[in-house]
Amino acid sequence: MQQQGVTVTVELSEGEALALAQLVKRMGFSDARQLAASDEEAYAMLDAIHRVQHGLAVAGFAPR
Repeated sequence: MQQQGVTVTVELSEGEALALAQLVKRMGFSDARQLAASDEEAYAMLDAIHRVQHGLAVAGFAPR
């Protein structure tokens, strides 16, 4: 079964964008797994987080 894509648009202040970029940079499997019902859900969470991270990087918010 193929899933349809979803586009999410948000407007953030520069401070919020930088803070969010720092958060997604620091999130790892153990963080996601604590909140997930299964390993599969944790990996899905991380996939979504990586997409957000990429969007932030494209917008100029890619902390090292």
